[in-house]
Amino acid sequence: MKDVSIRKVGGALGALVEDVDLTRILASAEAVAEVRHWVVEHQVVFFREQPLTPAQFQQLAEHFGQVMDHRAYGAVPEAPAVQVLHSTADVPSKVELWHSDMTFSATPPSFTLLHGQIIPAYGGDTLWASALAAYDSLSAPMKELLDPLQAGHDFSYGFKESLAEPGGVERLADMVAENPPVVHPLIRTHPESQRKGIYVNPLFTTHIEGLSKLESNSLLSFLYEHIRTAEFTVRLAWQPYTLAIWDNRSTQHKPVNDFFPQERLMHRVTITGDKPA
Repeated sequence: MKDVSIRKVGGALGALVEDVDLTRILASAEAVAEVRHWVVEHQVVFFREQPLTPAQFQQLAEHFGQVMDHRAYGAVPEAPAVQVLHSTADVPSKVELWHSDMTFSATPPSFTLLHGQIIPAYGGDTLWASALAAYDSLSAPMKELLDPLQAGHDFSYGFKESLAEPGGVERLADMVAENPPVVHPLIRTHPESQRKGIYVNPLFTTHIEGLSKLESNSLLSFLYEHIRTAEFTVRLAWQPYTLAIWDNRSTQHKPVNDFFPQERLMHRVTITGDKPA
């Protein structure tokens, strides 16, 4: 695309794309493929002032691949692929931990698109961390230890607070049945960039296969602390109609829930990925 400015906003990851109106490229598979390339390269990409309707947002997301269902969240009636993430003082967000989206799935999402709707006057930022930069910085002996390991991931573990609510077991019964525990490589290779990244997170990862509980917990604690090293992160202050697109295969993220009693409303679409390797 001509006359588009792409400016890095973090040393390890993150870029701000300026001078582009996403509503004008919805019919262009070639232009959206270029956006996809930016996301793979920069791991998370931000667009300001993109007043997409839910239908347009869904159309943009569908260019990235097959939309992934997540019935733990409500959806926009006129755009059923668009999930609604609504946080208020009465119904606050329960997600506090660093994570890559839906690693409890056998084929976790490749990309996530998040579109700001109602943004609090202060707070409510989102943090991302580069799993690639975190891996690259490890010593050779640590890489040799980690490379062959596998780790377990579980929907029920990540949604234990929701399941514990009155009616939670019934509401999420289908998601639990459709998402039994899975095992993924602890270090996964990105299928497009071929770079290696750490692929465990405190929200959904339960254990490392073949290690004792003490060994597993100790190693996971180190990795969780390591991946959120400040130099591997970037932070976004949301504005209405800001759009963030990130690559779940190379990043983790964390919402900062410091905005209550204000309201925060976001629209999200996740895109099916492949089996981590």
